Amino acid sequence: MKKNGRKMIVKKDKKNVILEEVVDFDLSQTLECGQCFRYEKISQNEDGCEYIIVAFNKMLRIRQSNNRLIFFDTSIDEYENLWKDYFDLDNDYDLIKKSILKTNKKLGMAIKDMSGVRILKQEFFETLISFIISQNKQIPHIMKIVEMISKKYGSVCGEYKKKKYYSFPSADVLKNVSEQDFRECKMGFRAPYIVDAISKVISGDIDYDYLSKSSIDEAIEVLMTIKGVGSKIANCVALFSLHKTEAFPVDVWIKRIMIELYFDGEDTDKRVIEEFAKEKFGNLCGYAQQYLFYYARKNGINKKKNVKKWA
Repeated sequence: MKKNGRKMIVKKDKKNVILEEVVDFDLSQTLECGQCFRYEKISQNEDGCEYIIVAFNKMLRIRQSNNRLIFFDTSIDEYENLWKDYFDLDNDYDLIKKSILKTNKKLGMAIKDMSGVRILKQEFFETLISFIISQNKQIPHIMKIVEMISKKYGSVCGEYKKKKYYSFPSADVLKNVSEQDFRECKMGFRAPYIVDAISKVISGDIDYDYLSKSSIDEAIEVLMTIKGVGSKIANCVALFSLHKTEAFPVDVWIKRIMIELYFDGEDTDKRVIEEFAKEKFGNLCGYAQQYLFYYARKNGINKKKNVKKWA
């Protein structure tokens, strides 16, 4: 990662891995922008922020202070083979933001305010199930349900201050869990969708390797064969676990903003918005979506006059 001639420095200090000269990365923005559900904020003050993250059957305690990151109790090998890729730290986000702004000045305020957001590269099955759960749910509730499933069916992957953290169970572990069992985990109408997703993963109808090599359109089409999975969920899975940055998930926030910015305030079908975004942003769709989504949610962009303030 380079910017203005600076290169990120990676070094080992006792049990920890320390990154210095980290640019275009904000830990809080990245974790709390709605793309993942397995984090817990430990502290946040003027000196920085600290979180517990659970991903790929690992627990990580991580702290950021300005342009310095500390990966606690982490080896260089684990950082290089897991966390560097998970946080997309080798990608040049300064270049990405400049590329978006070349053709779209309207995103200037969102990018400036949310400049530290990065797209995480998450585990496929957990992301799939988590976003199926996310339908008509607020983020805190989604996090509680995902944690409930992990505690009930996963295994302990770490401990901090006497609190145990659990990995997300695999499809093999969940394949015999009944629809009623999932309903008891507060999944409601989503329970049969989860059962169908697990069944299709086990059968190979939904296959990570195949999807990762597929075009964005084919990946979306295959994911939408799962009961209850529409375009928005399929695009989220494609973006956050398959890292197909051409994906452009359209929810109520994104639809509202896109209508005001590009469709003169007229109600527009989500599919039309998706196609418009693909033409306008190309393979940078996912990055543009994240800046728009987090900025809108953080600032309560829910009225036309509010959108116009930053457009």
